Amino acid sequence: MKLKNFFVAFSLIALGIVFGIVLVSSFGNVKLTSAETIVGTPNPPLISSKSDDFSSPFIEVAEKVTPSIVQITVVSERKISPQEDFWFFPFREFDRRQRGSGSGVIISEDGYILTNNHVVENATKLQVQMHDKRIFEASIVGTDPTTDLAVIKVDAKNLPAAYLGDSDEIKVGQWVMAIGNPLSLNSTVTAGIISAKGRSIGIIGRNTENRSYAIENFIQTDAAINPGNSGGALVDLKGAVIGINTAIATGGTGNFIGYGFAIPINLAKTVAKEIIEKGKVERGFIGVQISEVNAATAKAVGLDKPKGVIVQSVVSDGAAAEAGIQEGDIILSIDGREVNQPNQLQSYIATKTAGTTVNLSIYRDRKIIEKKVKLKPRTVSETSSRASKKEEKSNTKKISTYTFENLGLTVKDMTSEEKEAYGIKKGILITNVKSFSPAEDQGLFSGLAIEEVDRNQIDSTDEFKKIIEDKTGSAVLLKVVDKQKNSRYLGLEIPKK
Repeated sequence: MKLKNFFVAFSLIALGIVFGIVLVSSFGNVKLTSAETIVGTPNPPLISSKSDDFSSPFIEVAEKVTPSIVQITVVSERKISPQEDFWFFPFREFDRRQRGSGSGVIISEDGYILTNNHVVENATKLQVQMHDKRIFEASIVGTDPTTDLAVIKVDAKNLPAAYLGDSDEIKVGQWVMAIGNPLSLNSTVTAGIISAKGRSIGIIGRNTENRSYAIENFIQTDAAINPGNSGGALVDLKGAVIGINTAIATGGTGNFIGYGFAIPINLAKTVAKEIIEKGKVERGFIGVQISEVNAATAKAVGLDKPKGVIVQSVVSDGAAAEAGIQEGDIILSIDGREVNQPNQLQSYIATKTAGTTVNLSIYRDRKIIEKKVKLKPRTVSETSSRASKKEEKSNTKKISTYTFENLGLTVKDMTSEEKEAYGIKKGILITNVKSFSPAEDQGLFSGLAIEEVDRNQIDSTDEFKKIIEDKTGSAVLLKVVDKQKNSRYLGLEIPKK
């Protein structure tokens, strides 16, 4: 009996020792809970076995296109200092010896190079350094300030000419590369995407006589572009040059802060061919002043949505005038291409020479009509149809004033002297526009004369009042004239009282 009790006691002691060992082992692994916490997915993402698939196109394009990009060194007669402005050309920054640099794209094996006008402007000496370090003296073949393009020439053969693509086919969001010589860093390659198309930033020809004729239809990119990149290439991942790098947004720093701008290569190709063949650009002009159609204007003329560009004035004896284009017409398309911004029409016309015929689709009086326009060369003095009008003095009448509270607009009848000063036969004058009112929001201000409403002339506040009351909740198309006799059309939505 004693022996039996001994074995029972021994068994219990052994079991306790084993349990204690297991328990201590568990604490050693810090397993204090029944389930382990898992952070993140336990499954790795799918990774391609070819880790360089994404970078391969960039590498190949850089290798093949970089030899076609040159550095241009300029000696100039004048010194240019960067202006503290939000929009600023990445042009050459002259030191005390008046030297600077930019970039260029070789466009022919026999030495023609495409660059920016602002790179070579006022140059007295040009040198071009190739990718292989060879240096050539260069001469200016021709320039086109209205597009900020220029062609220069070096005496060389068998140069690696770039392939020029089709900028009409580019898409917002596609990858591009900028190749040039920023900040004197030769053969620099950066990458980004096309962030927008058709940008007009008011940079070409500012403060010069060319501003009125400036053609801006920039490709916007976030590929890094800096001073010295001007004239270099914006390239797609097939190695085609789709733009000529021209400008950057700087925020006053003078350097890249996020966006650069390039001239579409289709426009650049046309300009380059004209310069090489003729030494200058003989561009065709349509002879109209145009502006965007906004929602109010679209509603006023009966369009289902804002589209097209509205003709604000027509040049006397110009191509449009001869084709029967009228003020107030809305151009919907040209040669089958929709146009919804003025620069879209301007940049397309810029690719055509004088004598070329284009087809316009016009919206007039709620109908669509077709017009053929034979482009004419730009003349020295171009005046709008208004400038040639002979005005007559109206009869003296009682002057009345009326305020439209729902519009925040006050108008009055005009005297014959006032009409003569504005160059109109009939009209009423805006004497006050309230701040933050519907009238101010839609572009009206004190001092404008209203000559027409819905394409019909008016000559009294009573006429205007009747039209406005009849159109409550709708919109009207106004033709307004400023003190400089410049006219334009705009839509005015009339809120319900």
